[in-house]
Amino acid sequence: MVAATDPVSVIALFREIPVQPRLHLLVEAESLLNDGVAAVAFVVLAAVAGGGPVTAGFIAGKLAVTALGGVAAGAAVALPLLLIAGRTEDRLVEITLTTLAAFGAFLLAEHFHLSGVLAGLTAGLLIGNVGWMGSISDSSRPDILYFWEYAAFLANSVIFILIGGAMAGTPLLPVLEAAAAAILLSMAGRAATVYPIAALFARGPLGLPARYQHVLWWGGLRGALALALALALPASVVERDHIVAVVFAVVAFSVFVQGLTMGPLIARLGLAVDTDGE
Repeated sequence: MVAATDPVSVIALFREIPVQPRLHLLVEAESLLNDGVAAVAFVVLAAVAGGGPVTAGFIAGKLAVTALGGVAAGAAVALPLLLIAGRTEDRLVEITLTTLAAFGAFLLAEHFHLSGVLAGLTAGLLIGNVGWMGSISDSSRPDILYFWEYAAFLANSVIFILIGGAMAGTPLLPVLEAAAAAILLSMAGRAATVYPIAALFARGPLGLPARYQHVLWWGGLRGALALALALALPASVVERDHIVAVVFAVVAFSVFVQGLTMGPLIARLGLAVDTDGE
């Protein structure tokens, strides 16, 4: 539940304190892809916990079908809509078509018990890459980007408000030790993910500077997805309320401690650039 990063505040900080484009891309792209993987893995494990056969083959097959099926559903919805979008230059129609692609892909995948998250992500990648090659008119692109930037901001805001209301009466003192352990383990797990993988590419053209690795580690905030998955746990799960409280504490630490210290960290590492990206 807390494996996926959700660095919304870090990306917002990058708009105020510009960093090199590659670092911005790494932080934002990773958050999109690991959101999808974490959500799919959660669904698979929840199905196993519900009484399914616990074998490596079953889990691998279930994960592959759910993930690849979600990607196929996203492509099946987005590509025809891109063909329709190429026949108009009305910005309102094009914004509507992108909205239909996102939600249509999600609903189609969920109907067949596939990954709606990866379906929506695939639709977005196709529209943002293939669509930009001609299907989406040049005059409509800024409006589409502004619309989806606001939609993302609104969605995250609403999720945090709803979760905050649901967690308002949850006591954290009984799970304080567990929360502290979870925070330390999540930070250690993040380090074990970033640094060894970066070391594999250290001698190649994809190598990451040490400064980038530090930002990826400390900037791996947990957010709305972790809380949403925690609240999605069925009531039959043992100590569900304690689990939700611990996840809430991990998210609160990452947002308030890690998020608020990202600015000084970027300045300390000398990663801020001017508006020309130099």
